[in-house]
Amino acid sequence: MKVFAIIPAAGLGSRMASATRSRKPAPSKQFTDIGGIPILIHTLRKFAAHPAVDEIFVALRQGEIAGFRARLEKQHPEILAKPVHLVEGGEHRQHSVANALAAIHASPHDVVLIHDAVRPFVTPEIIDAVIAAAHTQGAAVAGIPAVDTIKQVERTADGALVTATIARERVVLAQTPQGFRYEVIRQAFAEATADGFLGTDEASLVERSGQPVAVVMGAARNLKITNPGDLELAEFYLQRG
Repeated sequence: MKVFAIIPAAGLGSRMASATRSRKPAPSKQFTDIGGIPILIHTLRKFAAHPAVDEIFVALRQGEIAGFRARLEKQHPEILAKPVHLVEGGEHRQHSVANALAAIHASPHDVVLIHDAVRPFVTPEIIDAVIAAAHTQGAAVAGIPAVDTIKQVERTADGALVTATIARERVVLAQTPQGFRYEVIRQAFAEATADGFLGTDEASLVERSGQPVAVVMGAARNLKITNPGDLELAEFYLQRG
């Protein structure tokens, strides 16, 4: 069994950019520094260092590919100890992942991991757990239990109105990596493309195709850096090792 990691990193990071707008254009959030190094590099290091991961595919905007390859070769050769393929991303995350999937040469039971570019604190243990569950069950996501009360709402012109309270024991907060047997994720993407369906994450496509998705324990520290406040927390985590 081989393991492939896909890191979609072609997004503009509009929430981060709008919140940090200044005279100088802010970099896309995956290229924002923490500890003097881009978030994306921190993330790639985790997968490059993991012994089970065989190849890494990074989806970038077309104009960023050559410069990022040069940066890896010059500044971060440790990441290139494994095959790292840079592919052109799409307008949406789903398109970026589809482009990466099209570039993978895999057997049906190989495992494909898909991980947010801006989750740099994923642990080897979480990666191990997702790989194992994806291999045995076909599909798996990392997730953590909800600790806040979950309200279902209806959006109105005046705001949001609560329509129901959802039992917390029935809810998990999905993280990445999300892992799938190659045959499962390719079928889910083919069906979504044929139907013009755009999902919120890769697991939503697999769920739609009728494949059960297992949940393994993630971690609160495995945060997705989305807003400026997340950057402060990420810097704290980095300093604490």
